[in-house]
Order: sequence, then structure tokens, then C-alpha cells
Amino acid sequence: MHGPVSTAWPLVALCAVTGAYCLLRMRSAVEEQRRAAGGEALMGFGMAAMAVPAAVFTPPRWAWPVYAAVFGAAAVRALWTARGAPHHLHHLVGSAAMVYMSVVMAASPSAAHHVHGGTGVPLLTGALLLYFTGYVLLSGARLVPTATPPATAPARWGDRPELARACRLSMGIGMVAMLLAM
Repeated sequence: MHGPVSTAWPLVALCAVTGAYCLLRMRSAVEEQRRAAGGEALMGFGMAAMAVPAAVFTPPRWAWPVYAAVFGAAAVRALWTARGAPHHLHHLVGSAAMVYMSVVMAASPSAAHHVHGGTGVPLLTGALLLYFTGYVLLSGARLVPTATPPATAPARWGDRPELARACRLSMGIGMVAMLLAM
């Protein structure tokens, strides 16, 4: 979603750092955390690649269908995982949003950016914006500390739930920015 360069590079950095931390979380001793972290790492790096300014790199036209296929597979996996754990539905929505943005980019005349031509925000883009804006607000509220946690052994970097929530919040903010740039 090649928007202005002034917002593109911070978005690339935010998504890449989030993806890198999610890779670190894949070393967790908790299996559920490892599985979720893998999908989130894919999402973070995919969003970072999509956000690179068009002046620096414009992907070839065949790249967008590849993106759609990769994130389509991630959506199917998230759907399968959500059968037993409904909290994975967010991963399904995120993957579906990436498929949608890939399809829009593949269908755009220049494949470098999408111009609405004054028709306003398409219905699906608006629905995704509402979802991710709500997700960002809810995730941000969950990060506000409520009480002093009990003294326990320090958690490893990959096992810190507040950092995992901060990563999800960062990706939600990135998704809002990318949808606004469409």
C-alpha cells in the first residue's frame, strides 16, 4: 500500500520490528504461543514488504497474486485453528485483509497504488477499517496496567504477554495505516 514516503518508512520499520519480535516469540516453551507467533511474524514481514515506498521498489505484477496465495493459505490455517480457539478469528480477519489488499493492488492500473477516483471508500475497506480501528482501541486499552503484578521469576523475552499484545497492537495500527492508504 504505497502511500506517502513520510509514513511508509516508519510503517516498514514498525512492521519489520514486530515481525522480528514475533520470530523471537517462536522460541517460546508454550506451544500455543509459538503457533500464534509464526502467523504474526508472517503478517509483520508481509506488511513491511507491502509498505515499502513505490519510489524505492515496485513489485512486479506477479508478486501480488503470490501475496494473495500466501495470505490465503494463512487465512485457511487461521480458520482451521479458530475451530478450537475462537480468539484466532483475528488472525483470519488479518490474513483476509492482506488477501484483499493484494487483490486490489493486482487489479489497480499501475499496480503501484490504488486510486479511488473520487468514489469514496469501498464497503469492504470501510468494514476492515472499522474492525481494525476497534481492535487497536481495545488492544491499547488492554495494555494499560491495572495493578502491580505479583512478584514472579522474570519471563523470557519470547514469553512476555504484554509484549505480544504490543506487537498485535502495532500490527493493528499498521493495518489501519495501510487500509487508509488504499
